[in-house]
Amino acid sequence: MKPVEMYTSPLCGFCHAAKRLLKQKGVEFNEINVLTNPKRKPEMIKRAGGKRTVPQIFIGAQHVGGCDELYELERQGKLDRLLAA
Repeated sequence: MKPVEMYTSPLCGFCHAAKRLLKQKGVEFNEINVLTNPKRKPEMIKRAGGKRTVPQIFIGAQHVGGCDELYELERQGKLDRLLAA
């Protein structure tokens, strides 16, 4: 399985929803909290092509986007393949 990284904030409902989906699927992920570690936010913005909102999710080297994009991949049946590829 590819490594998954997610930039989050504990105050973000979308972050909680994205983490919930990954946990339900048994996917381990590295969570980077940009609220408690603000020095990582510029890194997130650069990796995410200028996007400043959380969550920003990466599967392997691929930027997936946020919570909505993650759920859309799941709805289309593409998330498992992306994780396994």
